[in-house]
Amino acid sequence: MTEAGSVASTMVDLRGVRIELARGGAGRPLVFIHPEIGIAPDAPVLGALAAHYEVFAPSLPGFGRSELPRAMSEVDDLAYFMLDFLEAYDLKDVVLVGASFGGWVAAQMAVKSCERIGALVLAGAAGIKTGDREHRDFVDIFDCSQAELAERMFFEPAHRWGDLAKLSDEALATHFRNRESTGLFAWSPYMHDPKLRGRLHRIKVPTLVVWGAEDRIVSPEYGRAYAAGIPGARFETIDGAGHLPHVEQAGVFATRVLQFLRP
Repeated sequence: MTEAGSVASTMVDLRGVRIELARGGAGRPLVFIHPEIGIAPDAPVLGALAAHYEVFAPSLPGFGRSELPRAMSEVDDLAYFMLDFLEAYDLKDVVLVGASFGGWVAAQMAVKSCERIGALVLAGAAGIKTGDREHRDFVDIFDCSQAELAERMFFEPAHRWGDLAKLSDEALATHFRNRESTGLFAWSPYMHDPKLRGRLHRIKVPTLVVWGAEDRIVSPEYGRAYAAGIPGARFETIDGAGHLPHVEQAGVFATRVLQFLRP
């Protein structure tokens, strides 16, 4: 990887909704849609990607410092909002990257319209159902203690969050706001749209589905099922990573994206 690019955060207005937007780098546009824990502008993965692309990493409505309109309550709402985001910034041939909950949003965007999307990367993505109603693909993150959730989410102990009581008031408020918004958008049905799997064939752009080899939130087999539903999709795993490979293996993750787009 080359030297990381610079990414900075600001508040912007999109169709009357104030959202937090991290942006930096130059080149082909890459839009990163964060997982349920959100994303900080100084996240190493954003800097690594900004060394090669113009990176846009908005905080979805209800996450980070972004406003949450009363009318938004479903992942579909977020998908349409993000399609509006691409249009508002006149982004074309976009590399759309979504992680976990953000991967669900990205997939919902792509089945609706790939007009502005040139490639899709789904990392540990939620959103589909692979078994019957008695089978849970995705660990119930609301039924885990904070310690258990961190252990399941991250392979390396160094990446697991510690005592939440030691966080600043602002960081703690953001943590629980993200969790609350995840519950709003993803609780029922839990972490999936029953119709999404049957619509994946509508994704007509090159797609990489990448998974942490040690994911204990949702297994790599789920990722393989996701890739199987998208025409021509490639499936890969990243060693030494749990559910969020873009966090634990930021450099490797960015390299995989770069290699996928420049075979």
